[in-house]
Amino acid sequence: QVHLVETGGGLVQAGVSLRLSCAASGPTFSNYAMGWFRQAPGKEREFVAAISGMASTTTYANSVKGRFTITRDNAKNTVYLQMNSLKPEDTAVYYCAASRGGPVTTASLYNYWGQGTQVTVSS
Repeated sequence: QVHLVETGGGLVQAGVSLRLSCAASGPTFSNYAMGWFRQAPGKEREFVAAISGMASTTTYANSVKGRFTITRDNAKNTVYLQMNSLKPEDTAVYYCAASRGGPVTTASLYNYWGQGTQVTVSS
């Protein structure tokens, strides 16, 4: 069982940066690929970024490529999402998730989920 807790959300203006963190329980954090997803009101949950267990592979949604960076610190059991040049359309609840498989983009392939953290970007 992996327990995930996201922090770092908030209300910011367009153009600024924000870093989300996701702390994981359990001693085998590096065995899991980690992903970030987001869900805006009235929309389906969508993939944002993912990283493999040893951070050798990262994957991004086209909408955030070049602005967001996913990293992880396995010694701290934490995955991060650095979000730069935020736009109002980035407003959503952001969730981190853990996958026993690779850094996939499909939400149903993730085994554990956090409770989410709200990011609101004003124009």
